[in-house]
Amino acid sequence: MRPGGGAITVNGRDVEDFFPNATHRMILSEPLRLTETDKVYDVDVTLHGGGTSGQAGAVRMGIARSLVELDPDLRATLKQAGFLTRDAREKESKKYGLKKARKAPQYSKR
Repeated sequence: MRPGGGAITVNGRDVEDFFPNATHRMILSEPLRLTETDKVYDVDVTLHGGGTSGQAGAVRMGIARSLVELDPDLRATLKQAGFLTRDAREKESKKYGLKKARKAPQYSKR
């Protein structure tokens, strides 16, 4: 993050090009709108891995954490909105004897 006019670039591309879905763009810009700093900082993001929803959530948390570093007074607002908490859900591992984590082979009586 650096002082600027509110431009967001992701992997060297404009945010509209990288996230064509308006919902994802809204998710990642929420911390800036909540703290009313959306026209104060330019944001450069480098992403790899995951899907688009996960990437948007990761960018949101990264922006929120960097805002707290720049101004510790914003921590309470961002914490209350839930932007500083990581989503800890992960893929459940496959179990032996099953087709997937919980899906069992079809039962046959005879």
